[in-house]
Amino acid sequence: MALATRVLYEFGKFRLDPAEHLLLRDGKPVALTPKAFDILCVLAQSGGHLLSKDELMKKVWPNSFVEEANLSVNISALRRALGDTPEGQELIATVPKLGYRFVTPVLEIRSEIPAELDAPSPAPARNEGSNGSSSTTLAQPTSRSPEPPWRAHPRARLWVFAFLALLAGLLIYGGYRLRGSHRAAPVEPRRLAILPFQNLNRDPKSDFLGFSLADAVITKLGYVSALSVRPSSAVQRYRDQVIDISKVAGELNVDTLLTGNFIREGDDLRVTAQLIDATKQSLLWKETFDLKYEKLLRVQDDVAHQIIKGLELNLSPSEAERLRPEAPINPRAYEYYLRGVDLYSRGEFGLAIMMLEASNQIDANYPLTWAQLGRAYTANASFQFGGRDYYRKAQAAFEKALSLRPEEIDTRVYMANLLTDTGNVEQAVPLLREALKTNPNHAEVHWELGYAYRFAGMLPESARECERARELDPGVKLHTSALNAYLYLGEYDKFLESLPRESNVAFDFFYRGFGEYYKNDRTQAANDFDHAFELEPSLLQAQIGEALSSGVRNQQAQGIARLRDTEKKIQERDVRDPEATYKIAQAYAILSDKASALRMLQRSVEGGFFPYPYLASDPLLNSLRQDPAFTVLLEKARQRHENFRTKVF
Repeated sequence: MALATRVLYEFGKFRLDPAEHLLLRDGKPVALTPKAFDILCVLAQSGGHLLSKDELMKKVWPNSFVEEANLSVNISALRRALGDTPEGQELIATVPKLGYRFVTPVLEIRSEIPAELDAPSPAPARNEGSNGSSSTTLAQPTSRSPEPPWRAHPRARLWVFAFLALLAGLLIYGGYRLRGSHRAAPVEPRRLAILPFQNLNRDPKSDFLGFSLADAVITKLGYVSALSVRPSSAVQRYRDQVIDISKVAGELNVDTLLTGNFIREGDDLRVTAQLIDATKQSLLWKETFDLKYEKLLRVQDDVAHQIIKGLELNLSPSEAERLRPEAPINPRAYEYYLRGVDLYSRGEFGLAIMMLEASNQIDANYPLTWAQLGRAYTANASFQFGGRDYYRKAQAAFEKALSLRPEEIDTRVYMANLLTDTGNVEQAVPLLREALKTNPNHAEVHWELGYAYRFAGMLPESARECERARELDPGVKLHTSALNAYLYLGEYDKFLESLPRESNVAFDFFYRGFGEYYKNDRTQAANDFDHAFELEPSLLQAQIGEALSSGVRNQQAQGIARLRDTEKKIQERDVRDPEATYKIAQAYAILSDKASALRMLQRSVEGGFFPYPYLASDPLLNSLRQDPAFTVLLEKARQRHENFRTKVF
């Protein structure tokens, strides 16, 4: 009987059996995770030699990429399972900055065990061919089966062959048509997330670089139609986190991740970036960039080009042109720009404006500074009641940005949002459609176009654009905008399902309450409105929700007082969000203040919110429908809606 060699390892109280995937302590099994067991096997077989972290990771995770933190976590788990040797010394020693060594003596035991034999194949019989040479055939059965009728009759054979030929022709033709249909189908872009870079020095003065460098690369790749790049707003929550590749890729619904880190020491900067195929858990590319701090602008260019190279993407001539290196900018101005981007992402709009304005004072020719400044002005105008002055400044900033770089997608998106909010949706739509010609797979452009369509009452079209945006990026505008087209179409369950399921954001709680209010779940709606107000009492929508909550609790006077205070701020500062103004009109109507409801409805419709199909059927306005003033406003909305549809569609 054949024998096979089986290798066991003994150390201290332990016996390790790799073949059986078994570790025994004093004869009793020790529970280990699969990767911790694999690490133990590699260490035990190393003969006490030092193993670097890279060596261990390549052996335990072959052909895959994992963060170094995964190795550390498994080593810690392994140490806990093994405990200490009788001498009090750890079995696994850490060699700082180098790797790990198994420090206890290991006895290798070899034993012979019976080998399992494969079942023999049937023995072929030898048969002499017609030319006298040997050929191999299976042994003949003792009795022969009768020939099928189609073999015995020549005419039957002809019919069979004709049928087979026809079938083959149909299959070939079908395959041709199928290939043709595959060629015509649109190719879905590669889904990429660029995560904030980690600050290895933990220097608070340089922390702003982590998010803003990632944002710079995201912006750079916005022109590449073969990519669907997650926006900065989707990745900012991963600042200063140990990254679990599979988990993050699942949360962002991407197949590719870029992670990286940086170290700044005086004027020297080292940036390391790595591109990971999250599906295969494999490393596509990794590189370290050493540069002077004043050359920061190079990072976005170099990393963007390496991503294109690592993914083997083919660029159109126009895409390649737009990915050319940026024109030089004053280093101090660029630093202020990056700081402004970071502050905006943290909701510090006032400080962001100060940084971006300081950048422009040093160098006024960088288009992205103007674009981000316009964005910060807009946010301050709408969310913080900044009003008319900031709207005017935002418009001027966007115009300056487009004069410097007319094709910039982000500028078009930001400016279109401003135009829609300030009653100029007819101007917003062409900007967005031109942007889609540049990159038809840009999720935020699709979302913004859906936002504009719903202001004009093109509700099915709005829903389709927003659905396409969420197909490309399920997290696009997730906490800053809702898929209101569903709400306006009366699809309340669908609307509630479109909201984030796990969120503690005031905006989300307001809209969840609003959907519940439409479904007549008023108690739950009031609870969600109250929570939104607790989270962010300065938010315009949260103030409207708090007024509606007062109405649910039969405190109409208190609710009306809240609305009057909100309306006063809007009028004083000329806040021009006509959709939010419409919701104030709804709240007034619910609280039985018809005069105020009609006043705010007029401000909304004349301010550029004219979704006629919604206004004509909205149950929250039923108390106004018999008033002649309502009929006049409804007709105004209808006319502009019809004109928009004729002009734009």
